[in-house]
Amino acid sequence: MFPSIKRVSPFTGFCRLLAATAIVAFGFAQASLRAENWPQFRGPDGAGVSPATNLPATWSATENIAWKVEMPGYGASSPVVFNDRIYVTSYSGYGLDEKKPGDQAELRRHLSCYKLDSGELEWTKTMEPKSPQKPYRQFVALHGYVSSTPAVDKTGIYVFYGASGAAAYSHSGELLWEADCGQGTHDFGTANSPVIFEDVVIINASVESGNLIGLDKKSGKEIWRQSDIRSSWNTPALVKAANGETEVAVNTKGKILAFDPRTGEKLWFCTAMDDYICPSLLAHDDVVYAIGSRKNSAIAVRAGGRGDVTETHKLWQLGKGSNVTSPVYYEGHLYWSSEGRGVVYCVDASNGEVVYEERLDPSPDRIYASPVVADGKIYYVSRNKGTYVVAAKPEFELLAHNTMEGDDSVFNGSPAIVGNRIILRSDRFLYCISKE
Repeated sequence: MFPSIKRVSPFTGFCRLLAATAIVAFGFAQASLRAENWPQFRGPDGAGVSPATNLPATWSATENIAWKVEMPGYGASSPVVFNDRIYVTSYSGYGLDEKKPGDQAELRRHLSCYKLDSGELEWTKTMEPKSPQKPYRQFVALHGYVSSTPAVDKTGIYVFYGASGAAAYSHSGELLWEADCGQGTHDFGTANSPVIFEDVVIINASVESGNLIGLDKKSGKEIWRQSDIRSSWNTPALVKAANGETEVAVNTKGKILAFDPRTGEKLWFCTAMDDYICPSLLAHDDVVYAIGSRKNSAIAVRAGGRGDVTETHKLWQLGKGSNVTSPVYYEGHLYWSSEGRGVVYCVDASNGEVVYEERLDPSPDRIYASPVVADGKIYYVSRNKGTYVVAAKPEFELLAHNTMEGDDSVFNGSPAIVGNRIILRSDRFLYCISKE
């Protein structure tokens, strides 16, 4: 017996072909849309990697600058891009000069929306502080009062202002909600950026309350809270375990911790760097890579475990790292920069072996921004000495060193990359860099 065959008329077949073609085209359009967005700190998946091509390796104040705009205030956060709009935070009124910081009562934080193509300002929304801040001096003066990068999706823009809490805005600039995450402050200031998972906005409020907090994306109401988030100045990372489940991991003093992002349930921990931690975790496949602490360490841990996984899931550990900048993964290797020594690293991600350790020349002084990779290039942005472009391969090659003549502002933010554009912010200006 042969199976019965259901005959289809030519017209019906043609309609099905059109529908299938439309679905495929829609899928490609959606993939293209995702590729054209840089929706959170370090872009899609928080990985710092873009599929963009045709990006410039060289630029200056007069070369390959599509546009430049002055922002309404200072800041160290990174820009994000969603559907041809750039969102970036800044602050004004206080903390612009360490010798004459001004009156803290005048401090204001701003969320601004710019058109990607032209840099035209569409709107700026201003928020007053909800509680006293640390004075503008020492470490706080290195980055100011806006270091947290917004997170954005089709539902809105989500910001975190430290002791002033989290907030959500619509794409037209309407304030949707505000949420208190604690009023604690620290001499280092605050820096952690929101992460969105499904209907949850995840906030690392280590400084403010010692908690990792999950907020409802629609209302801002607290869904879950986990304590013991110690000395953690880094943004949580979403990692998909081998079983297909997504976990949220955060690096804290002494331990890497992982939770269920929907419920906050504790999943696993791994003994790690016993110091304060600034670099954010990097997730690739089902492995979490951590660097950090003043001792400069690096650790790789496989996700998906339960309880203490130090002996079972830690893959390797290395006595190299960075105290501030986060790593990036590209074609089987990890890349990062040491913030104060001007040294860049390439490490084999499979075993932790150092492939190269090279000093940038001329010296970059300090690098606080995390690197991004696109178009076969790694972009390292220094605070005061320009951007270093290094080939994204396991042999060190400095391709270019780019400075903005006449701009003495400070560059702390990591670049956003969309299409053939690099969006770069200093503490005063927002640049769109693209081949002329």
